[in-house]
Amino acid sequence: MAAHNGEVPDEQTLKWYLRDRYFDVAEAEEKLTAMLKWRRNIRADHVTLEDVKAEYSTGKSYVHDKLDKLGRPVLVIRACKHNTGEFPLEDSKRLCAYSLDTALSKLPPNGEQILGVIDLRDISLSNIDLPFVAFMVDAFFVYYPRRMSQVLLVDAPWIFKAPWEVIKPLLRKYQALVRFVSRKELQQEYFTKDSLPDLFRN
Repeated sequence: MAAHNGEVPDEQTLKWYLRDRYFDVAEAEEKLTAMLKWRRNIRADHVTLEDVKAEYSTGKSYVHDKLDKLGRPVLVIRACKHNTGEFPLEDSKRLCAYSLDTALSKLPPNGEQILGVIDLRDISLSNIDLPFVAFMVDAFFVYYPRRMSQVLLVDAPWIFKAPWEVIKPLLRKYQALVRFVSRKELQQEYFTKDSLPDLFRN
């Protein structure tokens, strides 16, 4: 697989893309090239907490300090904290990349995947930013292939029903990795009493 614009992905990244494309080298290279272009465009490899501090301080996303029951780092997203237009879309993309990279940096030895938990409580239509959601789908499942083991949508309210019908086709084959859960199911199936994020405690 050739280098692109002087960028040479590490061996682990190359393996992930080959596995994702079932070892079809041409398809893996095409997908890898798109990922490298995306990271270059948003300067993902150079994003620091200071760069995303303003948006990070809203509490809309963070990496939990404990692993789930299966030993996966957990990326928590609070949808009600994201207000469409409050920050430029490109800034939100950089925060997303920073959050995903941070979660992956917390992988234990031999760990491969992370868990996404999206808290949908208290959302309104102003929180449902479809261009950003479309980007998140690509980030979770295309730019980080097979890294997101599952995305849990917690306590989705009725207001989410219509937007979900728009979002669902964007997921394509990855719909199987998205699950609607209640807070109780999250507590019982994914975390221990000690590892549960405070956000979801009674």
